[in-house]
Amino acid sequence: MTTAEHLPVAPALASLRRARQSFLEGRQLPDGVPEEIVAAWRRARFFGVRHDGVRPEDERPDRVRPEGELRGGVRPDESALLAAARPVLERLAPAVGTGRTALLLTDERLRVLWAAGCAPGDPCRGDLSEQLVGHNSAALALRTRRRAEVHGPEHFLDLWQDVSAVSVPVLGPETGRTVGTVTVTSALYAECAPHPWASLAEAAAGAVEAELLARSRPAERVLLDAYLRAARERGRAVVALDGRNRLVSEAAGRLLSPEGLEALERGVIALLRDVEGRAATVPAGEPAPGEALVGTGTASDVAKTAPGEALVESGTASDVRATAWGAVPVGAGMDAGVYRVRLPDSVRCSATVDPVSHRGAVIGAVAVLEPLGADAVAPVGRDVVALAGHSVPWRHAVGRATELARSPEPLLLVGERGTGKTALAHELAPELLVVDAAEGELGSVVEALKEGHALLIRHAERLAQADTATLNSLLETHPGTPLLATYTPGAPPGPCLQRLLDTLAARTVSLPALRERPEDIRELLTALAPKPAPGQPPLTWTLDALRALERHPWPGNVTELVHVVRALAEQRRASGPVRRAELPDHLREGPATRRLSPMEHAERSAILEALRRNGGNKARTAASLGIARATLYRKLRGYRS
Repeated sequence: MTTAEHLPVAPALASLRRARQSFLEGRQLPDGVPEEIVAAWRRARFFGVRHDGVRPEDERPDRVRPEGELRGGVRPDESALLAAARPVLERLAPAVGTGRTALLLTDERLRVLWAAGCAPGDPCRGDLSEQLVGHNSAALALRTRRRAEVHGPEHFLDLWQDVSAVSVPVLGPETGRTVGTVTVTSALYAECAPHPWASLAEAAAGAVEAELLARSRPAERVLLDAYLRAARERGRAVVALDGRNRLVSEAAGRLLSPEGLEALERGVIALLRDVEGRAATVPAGEPAPGEALVGTGTASDVAKTAPGEALVESGTASDVRATAWGAVPVGAGMDAGVYRVRLPDSVRCSATVDPVSHRGAVIGAVAVLEPLGADAVAPVGRDVVALAGHSVPWRHAVGRATELARSPEPLLLVGERGTGKTALAHELAPELLVVDAAEGELGSVVEALKEGHALLIRHAERLAQADTATLNSLLETHPGTPLLATYTPGAPPGPCLQRLLDTLAARTVSLPALRERPEDIRELLTALAPKPAPGQPPLTWTLDALRALERHPWPGNVTELVHVVRALAEQRRASGPVRRAELPDHLREGPATRRLSPMEHAERSAILEALRRNGGNKARTAASLGIARATLYRKLRGYRS
């Protein structure tokens, strides 16, 4: 069909066709042309797109592609999207037929990965990006993340003036990121929208997303099984990581602070990238230029690297190739080596890492943690802190939770941020599989719950709607599921989450905030204080300092108190009990006993900062602020009156 032989169109499209011709000829456009269409034409002209559709060099009909290459220069083994989508699209292709109807799949760069029903002269291109072909439905769907249609003269190319197309984005199951589009093109549809093949395009995109999800689950399950095998020994400190999910045993939670867990994850991910990349590119037995070979040795024979980098422990391989990030056994599989990740000195433990592979690719790793020595300053034990305190509200909450935990049914712990929900859950059920809903979907962990493994879900308020629906269905059919969950109230829950909360209402325990049990602070300070070095006295507090701590409102609850104690234990140089003058400014001065104006807030903050800089010396503080010492005392008294 030539560009002069156009199909009959509706009046709206006919006027749009005349407007396009005026645009191409540089004449003034008539009124009523949609601004978004004009903007699309302008973008095409800016990108240098030829409206006559001269094909790029690599898309000439006489061009012979290398064997196995797809449209757009993509090889089949490079596209996980194509591997998941091909079975779906091949089932749907007969419904599309041939002639002037085509079914296409593009990736996130709008390269055509697969096409069916494309006859010579139809609009099947190797690349549908606007920079090459101008406005089209696939580019619009990718940009808007929803179904998009483009008809006839809305296109810029002459070749597509009698074509209607509908595209639906395909979203990745793990990230929600757009990974491609499904497009159906046909002869020009006079009624414009909706496109007659819109339902098929949406069904195809949904089926491809379901296939991507189904293919992602086995990898998660393999990592989960590796974690469960490693954590089978009671009390073993094990962490499983894949860059998206974290599985942390109770013993590992005792050894690692949140900062230590972040450092471990950075080191493990760097190691996995190196292991996977080098196993695929370095031939066995041939060291790369600039590398050194390290012989076998014991677990302590490791190379020196910066904190967070990977070190090799050659316990299972005969030869090891050292690299800047880590090492990989010569001629071995990707998961055959035993590695070690060195953590910052403040973490006080080491990590032996075992990569986990699935279908020939490294999908994650299981790290086993060991403390660095009996004389190391151990992190705070969760079980000690979880039960510390003898106030009435705290003992009532702990007693109620302990009573409910005796029966194998779900339990929900509710409280403000930092009240000790997770620590108490670990004390109630030591052998827990832990997953954080704030870090993504639960995935295959739900399968472990169905199999009877006790599961702790942190931050239940952040559960994805699909996970919430799965848990609702599971609890409806299996009311005795060994589930523990923590919930921090905040924004009003949606209907699906509210249903879960209603299901757990009868087995819910609310933990009091720290400001509601100030009498427990002295006992908590004893539990939180790290083990002193040999020959050193334990951390103690003056009465004045204790009173300041008990008066503080503690918006961060026990978590905030933990940070204060750790900071003092690590940074103080003085001996003897901790004095009030050593406390942070907001604790030392105490809370204001009346409502302060914005100006008073700013003034008080400036004075407290000056006190901190001058070590609490009020004479030097007054001099640095340019006020009399009496004025400084008067202002400090005024904030409390």
